[in-house]
Amino acid sequence: MDGLLRCIGYLVILGVSAFLLGRILPPKWFHYDQFPWRLWKLEQGGDIYRKIRIYKWKEKFPDMSKIFPGILPSKKLPHHFHKEQVERMIVETCIAECIHGILCFAGWGCLFLWDGAGGICTAILYALGNLPYCLIQRYNRPKLVKILEFLKEKERKEKQEEIDEKSAYLKLQYRTGT
Repeated sequence: MDGLLRCIGYLVILGVSAFLLGRILPPKWFHYDQFPWRLWKLEQGGDIYRKIRIYKWKEKFPDMSKIFPGILPSKKLPHHFHKEQVERMIVETCIAECIHGILCFAGWGCLFLWDGAGGICTAILYALGNLPYCLIQRYNRPKLVKILEFLKEKERKEKQEEIDEKSAYLKLQYRTGT
């Protein structure tokens, strides 16, 4: 019983610390197009996540943005959204994946707090409990990146059209010989 209580205390402290760490990590450290956040070849462009049907079970997991709505940004895109909102959500997926990955490994500290099968089972269950959150982030990120790329392309086209309109106006304004 003493080992169980030590593990529970450790995991509570670990969870609170990880939550705080996720809030203070600088977003500039996380680049969705660089290792380890970009898609790996074995992920098959995200197909692997559709094969394990993440879309069916991901909503059943608790979402910290619903528990702490003022602290964490929502995981749902509003009907009208901006490029900056999508970029922030992408960074949040990287941070969440990082924190849950750390928790998967840090949970193994239970092996030192509770000898025998109890510590082993607690560590395994804690790691397995955090792993789906890593997978959910890796499933969501490519979809958000596609939206971001679409928004960037749309913005680029709008700027080009604006430049073309100004150029046409200047040509009409300074046309000579009429």
